[in-house]
Amino acid sequence: MLTNRQLFLNNLAQTSDSPLALEITKAEGVYLFDISGKKYMDLISGISVSNTGHRHPAIVKAIKDQVDNYLHLMVYGEYIQSPQVKLAGALAALLPERLNNCYFVNSGSEAVEGALKLAKRFTGRSKIICFKQAYHGSTQGALSVIGDESYQTPFGPLLPGITHIEFNSTDALLSITEETACVIIEPVQGEAGIIVGKPGFITALRNRCNETGTLLIFDEIQTGMGRTGTMFAFEKYNIIPDILLLAKGLGGGMPLGAFISSHEIMQTLTFNPVLGHITTFGGHPVSCAAALANIDVIINEKLVENIESKRKLIIQLLSKSKAISQIRSAGLMIALQLDNYAHVKRVIDRCIENGVILDWFLFNDSSIRIAPPLTISNEQIHEACRVILEALTED
Repeated sequence: MLTNRQLFLNNLAQTSDSPLALEITKAEGVYLFDISGKKYMDLISGISVSNTGHRHPAIVKAIKDQVDNYLHLMVYGEYIQSPQVKLAGALAALLPERLNNCYFVNSGSEAVEGALKLAKRFTGRSKIICFKQAYHGSTQGALSVIGDESYQTPFGPLLPGITHIEFNSTDALLSITEETACVIIEPVQGEAGIIVGKPGFITALRNRCNETGTLLIFDEIQTGMGRTGTMFAFEKYNIIPDILLLAKGLGGGMPLGAFISSHEIMQTLTFNPVLGHITTFGGHPVSCAAALANIDVIINEKLVENIESKRKLIIQLLSKSKAISQIRSAGLMIALQLDNYAHVKRVIDRCIENGVILDWFLFNDSSIRIAPPLTISNEQIHEACRVILEALTED
């Protein structure tokens, strides 16, 4: 009989020739446990997904309670489903009045796809501005607006009318014109290695979009749900996007994404044609129930209030290493800049051997990614940083 590892390699489609291939049998809080019982501290949260930790009891209870009621009922938007409408109401209560209409999907890439369609439909325009080194997903439309040609070229031709400009360059904003349907931006470029949008640049971007009638899409798929020290990163800039994208940390470990806008903008998907955007499983009731509990955990446990002190502690501890040339951060999105990929790989491998899971970045493989659950304790931060410092010292 084939082992799970053999089945994984033989029958599960692979995304690289060197997967981690850890066989995890249980997860709890900030920890994962493999088939031998070995414990790992998850310092990447499944890539910024498990903001409230793995299997938070309140989220598990919400999932079980919903399973006892119903699973999938009908394609999105036809039936009134309590988990969906309660979650939409909870998000609207957290957001500015202009962001009051949620469309739930299954993932971040789907949220990007829906938002790009919505912007084209509402404005009647077709041109899109995005940024170099940005990451928005792997589906055809999302792939068209990421900022790395090496990932795009093998799958071309992609969407036409796309212009990539420099991030944090106010001069580049002149590329936004009355022909531009939307600008899509990450307030913090995640896969570039945690490059934070400068306040003056973000303000100028909002102003330029206002001047040209262009919709501003904030991709907060990684930054949302408290990760940067506010519930949503746009709050730090004193601006409001026209469309907000959420996923990853939204579902509390369940698959869920959303694009959120005003009622006026979102209504354009309901006519000419009717059903302008449809999904079978988007806003699955179990995922929505989990997400609603997830929001309650973030608020009730005051997770956002402690992000800044945890960020400072991690930086303080890791700054002791001379191997790290720079530490970039936005809340608990942290990048440790080393000298090259080989060095990064050695450190990550040693940390995994010693029970701490790290990763690198898609467009910056000379940096180490740290993005722990927001629930991580100061004691756990000390332990994780001890392991990282030891791995850096061994080099």
